[in-house]
Amino acid sequence: MSIELRHFRCFLAVADTLSVTRAAERLHLTQPAASRTLRQLEDALGVRLVDRSTHHVALTPDGVAFRDQAALAVAAFDRALTYGHHAGWPLRLGHAWSAAGADTTALLRRWHEEHPDTPLQLLRIDDRTAGLARGDVDVALLRGEVRTPGLVTEQLTTEPRVAGLPADDPLADRPALSLADLAPRTLAVNTVSGTTTLDLWPPEARPSSTLTISNTDDWIAAITGARAVGVTTSATAGMHPHPAMAYVPLTDAPPVPVVIAWRDAPGHPRIPDLVALAREVMG
Repeated sequence: MSIELRHFRCFLAVADTLSVTRAAERLHLTQPAASRTLRQLEDALGVRLVDRSTHHVALTPDGVAFRDQAALAVAAFDRALTYGHHAGWPLRLGHAWSAAGADTTALLRRWHEEHPDTPLQLLRIDDRTAGLARGDVDVALLRGEVRTPGLVTEQLTTEPRVAGLPADDPLADRPALSLADLAPRTLAVNTVSGTTTLDLWPPEARPSSTLTISNTDDWIAAITGARAVGVTTSATAGMHPHPAMAYVPLTDAPPVPVVIAWRDAPGHPRIPDLVALAREVMG
């Protein structure tokens, strides 16, 4: 049996929903048809991608590894189909939060002035690689260490860390804080795309509890709602000001590297131009 694009789409729908029933609904298939399509893909590949039982659906280790490859294939196919419908081939720049910080406007305007034939689309995607590994974007601005295989990175700059606090918090009026000042508090931790973990503190002086969130909006809501405090970079303070939020410099937290990343494979022909411009604007 030959593998077709529909097999990839079916697998990705199951991977996203962790439900054959919901995947079938998304694809306008019957559940038996979705199960059969998934089984055909597994048989053709010779590996089991999904562990499914009556009450449980989960990706196997092979399924986790295959998901990004399948997503890249589908994204490339879909993009090829739409190529002729655009005046220019858009270049998609992903970010998980804060884009290029204070340099975002300059980067976008310079690109439009210097490359008017190639639209630059800035996309926020709540993912560790801002959609780059899955093929949702061509280039990404990322913060922190990037360990995803198959990506090329170049460091552009670093950003100092700041504490995020409710504006009426007793610590909010201080000119600066240390990590120890935050240790007695509940820490909001973005486990999807954030750069802050408990490893930032010494093992004997870590925050007493954590609140898990998955994006910048929820991080801000947790802090302004006085449920937690947070640690982020100076770019967040500039890109996400809030009347109920205070950002205070941290004196003893290491800065966060900001990198531009792209896949180590043939891609959009304008990627080198964007890397060069980002280096000039941000570096």
